[in-house]
Amino acid sequence: MTERNATIASRVGLHARPAAIFAEAAGEFDLDITIARLGEPEDEAMDAASILSLMSLGASHGEVVVLRAEGDGADAALERLVQILETDHDAE
Repeated sequence: MTERNATIASRVGLHARPAAIFAEAAGEFDLDITIARLGEPEDEAMDAASILSLMSLGASHGEVVVLRAEGDGADAALERLVQILETDHDAE
């Protein structure tokens, strides 16, 4: 299992536009990718490709989340997704 931490950079947190950008990117990979707030149990992680899951996660600006994936290409997928989370999409 590959795991990466990311800090939410968007000023509105992981809501609306940033969540849609992230969910679309997560869905492009043929992997089961999960997201959870840092410190939450692994079994409570949510589907990273689901915009509804991302919105219900309620991750705020500056909060750290944990991404997990397993399989071929997991390292590259998580690196790309970390980049997305650590970009302030509201400033663009």
